[in-house]
Amino acid sequence: MLSQKDIRKKTHVVRRQLELKLGVRGRDLEHALRKARRRLPVAIHAQASALAEAEFFAENPKMARRLDGREVRAAFDNVMTHLRGINVAEARKDRILGVVGSVAFSLLFVAAAFVGFLWWRGYV
Repeated sequence: MLSQKDIRKKTHVVRRQLELKLGVRGRDLEHALRKARRRLPVAIHAQASALAEAEFFAENPKMARRLDGREVRAAFDNVMTHLRGINVAEARKDRILGVVGSVAFSLLFVAAAFVGFLWWRGYV
């Protein structure tokens, strides 16, 4: 059985990693997970939500007895493995390249539409 201190420590570590890797801040783990919803895979989000629920249950001694320590540890390990695997520089580069690609496609489309309009009107 995990103590309240252990669970709080684990959720603090996950929150810190969410802040470092995804830039997501929150007053508690549940709030941070709401902000990071689309950036996390469904399975990882579900396990992180289980950690947030364990943090809530740990506040009440009667509810804390219902927690399974192995499940909490496994969820923590899986979430941390995923978060440690995120390369911040690579994600930033991918985001910038995505924006640049979108802008380039839009400019090409507008130029092609303009040339098509000129051809239709007989100027080309």
